[in-house]
Amino acid sequence: MLRTRVGYAGGTTKDPTYHNLGDHVETIQIDYDPTQVSYAELLDVFWDSHDPTSRPWSRQYMSIVFYHDDEQRKLATETRDREAAGRRSEILTHIVPAAEFYPAEAYHQKYQLRQVPELMAEFSAIYPAAGDFVASTAAARVNGYLGGYGTFTDLQTALSGLDLSPEESTRLLDMVHALEN
Repeated sequence: MLRTRVGYAGGTTKDPTYHNLGDHVETIQIDYDPTQVSYAELLDVFWDSHDPTSRPWSRQYMSIVFYHDDEQRKLATETRDREAAGRRSEILTHIVPAAEFYPAEAYHQKYQLRQVPELMAEFSAIYPAAGDFVASTAAARVNGYLGGYGTFTDLQTALSGLDLSPEESTRLLDMVHALEN
């Protein structure tokens, strides 16, 4: 995973915000290295991380997959059909062409990381500009580890590339270890 950003897409309202979403959907934008993780693997995480059979109570929270080309559309449709067969239920996820993505406000970015003030303070010192923090691969990875994605062993291998102090490295390791147990 290179980068993640939360934001809004799929609607026609120009420059949506959390308090003026218009007809957009809350979503995430993922930048990834296809030599490290495939689009199909990302779809597997998507299907496993929510209930695509439940009706959203508003458009803002609907289940949606945006695709960028015919191959992604095909994979999204195939995996949706696989999920429908496995769950024996209608999948309510929409599969639509990618539209303009509007990043959400800074305070919505990297939610899991923001819940750990000491780590957040360190990242704020490393990335004083909000845009740099949101675009940071290290912040995206730490946010993912804190959200339960990735193993303790993976983190041990990746830790030296995150530029954290020894104290915050230990804090992160302890937190991820606790998540696994």
